[in-house]
Formats: sequence, structure tokens, C-alpha cells
Amino acid sequence: MSRRKTERLLNLVICLLSTRRPLSAEQIRFAVPGYDPVNDEAFQRMFERDKNELREIGIPIEVQKDPWEDDPGYRIVKQSYELPEITLEPDEAAVLGLAAQVWQRASLAEAAGGAMLKLKAGGVETDLAEGPLELRVDTRDAAFTPLWEAVRDRRAVTFHYRSAGSETVLKRVVEPWGVLSRRGRWYVVGHDRTRDGTRVFRLSRITGDVTPTGRPGSVEVPEGADLRALVAYAGEDPGPERTATVRVRPGTCQGLRHLAREVRPGAEWDEADIVFTDPERLAGWLASLGPDAVIDGPPDAREAVLRRLKGALH
Repeated sequence: MSRRKTERLLNLVICLLSTRRPLSAEQIRFAVPGYDPVNDEAFQRMFERDKNELREIGIPIEVQKDPWEDDPGYRIVKQSYELPEITLEPDEAAVLGLAAQVWQRASLAEAAGGAMLKLKAGGVETDLAEGPLELRVDTRDAAFTPLWEAVRDRRAVTFHYRSAGSETVLKRVVEPWGVLSRRGRWYVVGHDRTRDGTRVFRLSRITGDVTPTGRPGSVEVPEGADLRALVAYAGEDPGPERTATVRVRPGTCQGLRHLAREVRPGAEWDEADIVFTDPERLAGWLASLGPDAVIDGPPDAREAVLRRLKGALH
């Protein structure tokens, strides 16, 4: 699926989900970026195709007739739209992945925010707060975005992976089938060409860049593949709780302070005790705080943070 189509479908979902009253096709045409504002026939074909695709993946677009209007209106009722946790598989990732989160990307936020501004300019009330619309996913793993794009484009990738309990980093060539979260961790599931078998990789153990390999559309997901079951089967014991000692600058890192078991004030640095089980997940969090947080120990957690920071330099 092309980027332009992905953005158009995303904007259509946001538009129909946020409006307080049904919108006619003509209102949608000028509110949602990507539709032809001139050619009526081209717009009708594209709009009908988009509605069908969204309905096929379970997004409930309702048609409602206003007795005071000649044309029917469309909207998505929030109560009907609420879904359980969704696996980012190829057919779903293009739209639901974006609509549920995607990542904090200015290009998508600008397009979706533009649609809301057009709705308001046309006198249509929305349920969204004022200000730019930002889409986010709760992941600090740098590998998330390129892997999600590879799943969307059905394209193989190459990356370096550090196995659990080992410092050895090996190159892997993987045909990704889906990206999903389990117990706060993100995983990619697919066929490992290097090992010639189905494998599950935790994103926090991927080091360096994720590089696309081969042509888009070359990856086929096996029919009936249960990605969530594969991740559950390969799930790792999070390990015992431990405490990391982290120095933080006064007046910064309020989220970390709130979660800390104890914070001891100091002259130049405050000292916080952070409970954790997974050093890689802790490292992703601390690395995102930049120069305002410095971990003193334990050693494996400190090394994990250093790996993250060194990787960001390359």
C-alpha cells in the first residue's frame, strides 16, 4: 500500500471518528486530504473503494440519513470502533496501526490536523481538542518504525541481533510477518532466512540499523499464522526485580521521579532508585532522557544504556 493511500485512509478514519454528526460525501471530499476536488467520478470511485477496504478490516462506517439533508451522511461511532488489542499484521498495519498510534511523525500529524482544521472551517464540530494532532506508539525501540514499514510493504530486512543472555551480536535476514506487543515489550515475528525457520525477535535486542532487503511485496505471510501465539510461546521470563541507581538533574525527569522507589536530593544531582526487571527496556527509557539522567549501576543496565547511546551516534 502506498504512503499516499495510507495517509488518506488514516485521515478518513480520524475524520469520521471525530465528527459529532454524519458527514456527507461532499464534506468528506474537501475535508480529507487525498481526494480529487475536481473530478466527481474519480472521487466517487476512490471514496467507495476506501469505504469498502475499511469495512473489510473491521472499521464500522455507518450510513445515516438526515431527514433535512438530500444526501446520506457517514460517521464512525466510537463505541462500535473500540477493539481489543490489535496485532500489527500486513493488512491491519497500514490503517489500524496508524490510527491506533502510529508514531510521533510530523508529516502524518500535519495531514490529520489539516483535515480537522478543514472540518472546523466548514462549520463541522469535532470531538478533538484544539491544537495539532499527534499520533504515538508507546515504544522507545528505534527498530519499530523500519520494521513496521517492512511489514506494511511485505519486504525482508537485515539487522544485527543480540540473543538473550549473550553479548554475541549476529546478523539476521528476516521476512517480517508482523510487529506486536506483549507485556510491555515489542516483538517482530517472521521467517529467519539465516536460520531457515520461524523466529521471534525482541526489538530491544536489535542493534544498529534495520535495512530493507529485496523488493516490496516479496514476503508472504503463511495462511493461518497465529503471531500472538508465537510470541506467547517464545515469551521470556522477565527475571527478578532489581534496583538501578540513577542520577538526575534537579528539576528534570519528573516521570522518572514519580516512578522511583526513592529520590535523594543532592547538590548537583539527585539520586533515584528505579526498580526494573529488563535492562534493555530500562536502557531505552533512560537513553531517551538524554543528559538529564545518568545511570550508575548495576553494570549490565549501565552497559545497555551505553549501547543505546553509542548506537544513536551511528
